[in-house]
Amino acid sequence: MTLAMMEDVVAFGDDPASLDAIARPKAALAIWWRSLPGDMRAGLEALDLDTIDDLSLDLDAGAPLDATLRDAGYPNAVAAPLSGDIDLLVRRHSALTGEDRLRLRLEVVDTDACRRFHADYVTLRLLCTYAGPGTQWCRAAASDAICEVPTGAVGVFKGRLLLDPPTVLHRSPPIAAMGERRLVLAIDPIRSCESR
Repeated sequence: MTLAMMEDVVAFGDDPASLDAIARPKAALAIWWRSLPGDMRAGLEALDLDTIDDLSLDLDAGAPLDATLRDAGYPNAVAAPLSGDIDLLVRRHSALTGEDRLRLRLEVVDTDACRRFHADYVTLRLLCTYAGPGTQWCRAAASDAICEVPTGAVGVFKGRLLLDPPTVLHRSPPIAAMGERRLVLAIDPIRSCESR
């Protein structure tokens, strides 16, 4: 695959509008290449992942999350900036999909449960790793060339409901043997979740 063909399939950029490239017909992955703000990164690095609960909820774009995060065990110093960041990502996903109601999961991952490369049965899935190794991806035709959406960066993957067969696959990196843990956000449109 030439560089030009790769750019048609995977788009990178350094601002939130970079994710808009997923609307191109051949695009399979758009990445907003960003770093987390220093205070949020420091708070997440200090966070004891054993003290927080996984979250899985359906919400309207713009719904406040501060109280939900605090109820799940996030300290105030982390809950406020994390809520603001998730709100930004929910709004971006809503703008990309045209869906105001979304399904959100914020989970601690410490297993190899999702270690096989795959494409999800959704329209668009947004993934952001807040702690630990980032989501890995590869071209379907070259699964030995593994790339990563870095921690803090945002990837929007086109699912099988929009692109089948998929041209880009992703996975949670195998971490169990290394004793690592990840804090991962996933956002999906509810309608594509329910159409499976």
